Amino acid sequence: MHNIIRLRTDTDEGALIGALVDSAEFQRLRRIRQLGLAHFAYQAAEHSRFAHSLGAFHLASRTLAKLRLDHDIAESDQTAVRVAALLHDTGHGPFSHVIEPVLKFHHEDFTVETVLSGETEVGRLLKNYSAELPKQVAAIIRGTFRPMALAQLVSSQLDVDRMDYLLRDSLMTGVKYGVYDLEWIIKSLEINEAADQLYVSARGIYAVEDYLQARYYMFRQVYFHRTLRAAESVLHSIIRRALTLYLEGGDVWHQSGSAFEKILRGEKLILAEHLSLDDADILYHIKQWQNSGDCTLADLSRRFLNRRLFKAFDLDMSDDKALSFVEDARVVAEQAGFDPEYYFIEDKAGDVPHYFYTTDATKPKDQIYVEEGFSQPKIREISEVSAAVRGLQEGYRIHRVCFPGEVKNEISKLYHQ
Repeated sequence: MHNIIRLRTDTDEGALIGALVDSAEFQRLRRIRQLGLAHFAYQAAEHSRFAHSLGAFHLASRTLAKLRLDHDIAESDQTAVRVAALLHDTGHGPFSHVIEPVLKFHHEDFTVETVLSGETEVGRLLKNYSAELPKQVAAIIRGTFRPMALAQLVSSQLDVDRMDYLLRDSLMTGVKYGVYDLEWIIKSLEINEAADQLYVSARGIYAVEDYLQARYYMFRQVYFHRTLRAAESVLHSIIRRALTLYLEGGDVWHQSGSAFEKILRGEKLILAEHLSLDDADILYHIKQWQNSGDCTLADLSRRFLNRRLFKAFDLDMSDDKALSFVEDARVVAEQAGFDPEYYFIEDKAGDVPHYFYTTDATKPKDQIYVEEGFSQPKIREISEVSAAVRGLQEGYRIHRVCFPGEVKNEISKLYHQ
């Protein structure tokens, strides 16, 4: 997507970056899909966290080069920003975000641990380069690094992570929603040194509006796609059934002493165990579970592997009608022989509204600031000057039901009553 990403390996920093890319922890990202299960809906969405992380590093390097034209940025801080952009996703688990809510972990915690650990190749490389570098990178990922303006390049509502994944995901899914003017945003980025914050010069405000709207459409049309979410609901049901079955002493194939056995026991993985897992481990277990003596686990596994996913209906109706429909539809699924615990899923996207741009005065790092005016310019938070951005502050909720296709006709009758 970015064409050739150049790296000078004849410098100390370039050699470090090259070694980090070659590390086991970073190479593992080749085996984790960037968009989780989006390939069930978009056949070309097979790209990895590895490619995205290289893209984020590239954009961090380009942005720093632009900012250095007018601002004095310490070499050590530049290195920390580039390394943090490269490594920001190393803590991701299989299928990116999909497994996190079921297994109850957050990838950023594992990323920080990977960076600070003396037992990872990444951690040793960083410490050998500079005793301070691991702590600097961890602080950028946590959002506590100072100067704050530099931390915003890696973690904010206008950062190189989002700038890369929007364009990359748009390209790989084949949709046009995520396209925005990257070049103009990079050209317009500045540092307000008095307030220690990034801002966008007046000429770039429309490019930022375009970027935020691109993110809005990508969530609505791609990241919250019904087929993708239906695939996630099947995978969640598989994992939940396996966990329950294992605790009950049922037939759940696993390798004794493995990290996966520890997951089945409901125990938190240590870093090395977490980093030993990727998409292939989940798929391998699901392939074995097709032959489970438990009919539910076997059936769900076959559905997932053969893309016989659940159907999904959006509950765009009054709360009272939605409640009545959900109760009646659940009964339909159960009467057809499907355990509603695993075959009738209410998808509420975490049961909290998703905001495409948020303002919180207590979190200045997460705000987008822009320059308003040319003759007497002022730096203001973007929603104060942009009606388009204010329109993105309304919360968006998902409320869907997912269920086997075998009962679609019966549930459809209820849906359209």
